[in-house]
Amino acid sequence: MPRFELAVFDVDGTLLDTTEGVLSSVKYTIDRFGFEPLSQEKLKKFIGPPIQNSFASAYGLSGDILQEIAGVFRDRYKNDDLLKAVPYEGIYDAMKWLSDNNVKIAIATYKRQDYAEKILRAFRFDRFTDIMYGADHENKLKKRDIIEKCIADSGVTDYSRVVMIGDSDNDAIGARDIGVNFIAVTYGFGFDSAQDAMGFPNVGIASCPDELKNYF
Repeated sequence: MPRFELAVFDVDGTLLDTTEGVLSSVKYTIDRFGFEPLSQEKLKKFIGPPIQNSFASAYGLSGDILQEIAGVFRDRYKNDDLLKAVPYEGIYDAMKWLSDNNVKIAIATYKRQDYAEKILRAFRFDRFTDIMYGADHENKLKKRDIIEKCIADSGVTDYSRVVMIGDSDNDAIGARDIGVNFIAVTYGFGFDSAQDAMGFPNVGIASCPDELKNYF
């Protein structure tokens, strides 16, 4: 019997390298609003978190303008940049291995729900699961809420048998807050090294998708 009954995957930085598409839309939005350009290092911090949070942090913004910014970003991303992504090498093999070993799979992302479903189906992750949850339009759902929706759909009731797999503090904090296990991946955007990931409770750290198998 595998150690975990349910594996919940993040998307950006865990399943897909979405750098090209996200940054294209971020730069477009920055230009549209006349904001000062950002360095590549600061731009990369936009990959993964809710877009409102990223613009608030980068430019010291708050209030209604953040929803306006989010609308411009989302329109551009949906229409032009969503499918500019690359699956990480070995991720399909890792997910197939989990499925073959009777581990249920779910996907929890901060991408808006309709975008999440579109990109996951385009890259055929729906082969492994039909449990795919994303963010709401108003950015009210936190990562823990999205993970909990996945767990509820899976039918798994023992949280000690659930593990969240992700590349960022958002994933780690979401898992910690609801009392499920966490495996950090360091090949994505959030954690630059194993040392970064060690700042959060975890049951394992993977430097590539193939290493995920070591923790099941």
